[in-house]
Amino acid sequence: MFEKEKIIRFLLWLCSFITILTSLSIVFVLVYETSSFFSKVSISDFFSDEQWTPFYNDKHFGILPLLSGTMLVALISSLVAIPMGLTIAIYLSEYASTAAKSYLKPLLEFLAAIPTVVYGYFALTIVTPFLQQIFLSDFFQFFFPGSSIAGFNALSAGIVIGIMITPIVSSLSEDALQAVPKSLKESSYALGATKFQTARKVLLPAASSGIIVSFILAISRAIGETMIVSIAAGQQPRFTLDPTVPIETISSFIVQVSLGDVPHGSIEYQTIYATGLCLFIFSFLLNNLSYFVRSRFKLKYD
Repeated sequence: MFEKEKIIRFLLWLCSFITILTSLSIVFVLVYETSSFFSKVSISDFFSDEQWTPFYNDKHFGILPLLSGTMLVALISSLVAIPMGLTIAIYLSEYASTAAKSYLKPLLEFLAAIPTVVYGYFALTIVTPFLQQIFLSDFFQFFFPGSSIAGFNALSAGIVIGIMITPIVSSLSEDALQAVPKSLKESSYALGATKFQTARKVLLPAASSGIIVSFILAISRAIGETMIVSIAAGQQPRFTLDPTVPIETISSFIVQVSLGDVPHGSIEYQTIYATGLCLFIFSFLLNNLSYFVRSRFKLKYD
């Protein structure tokens, strides 16, 4: 029995070691290739130039257009997913019957299981034409004359990414609401509060840390999304916050370079490591921020 325990402990240690080694290897490759890239491109130009044209004769390696596209899509998707996901979480936690939960839960899980390439074509063939009709409507033109939306745009991609990450917000937020002690809820009802007042003034503040963590993780997922933006947002890097025009994100640029048309070892190919390192840093910071918020909550309420 003792020998079996030693074998199990060794296997667990080996799995942990492989995980850590894989992460360190990824960081090493990114840093090594990025340092080679920055030996040819100025770091100040990389973070200050407003043009990203690595495949043109007049080459510019300013990442600002890719950053603005990534942040724009993440912002739009957050504006869709956060209120919708939080509303669903409150409904499932406080208002939905057992029968309603048995239908809504599988539907949310179904949304999370749909391949992102399907979401991408949904954005391109359904959402974008629908938005174009709205922009061309007499009502919209009355308030915004001359406005239009391109066939590839950040708005449709952001909306569909928001739909895709809604299950993350709703599921994690519902778990946070369910973790609130029942005594708080019952005390609120005993004082005459309604379900809505209890949810707004008792449950949401008490579960705020878990809800914030769900927001952060959903935003991190939106920043790293690849296929939807590659299909629906276009591949035109531009430094803009206009959601109606084609843009390019960091992840979609990496896909573009990885198609095999760019020679390995060239400076154009090395751009994927520099941009990939930036994307890695964003995800790393957001994940650590979520861990910090969760730890702060535990320290406060334990």
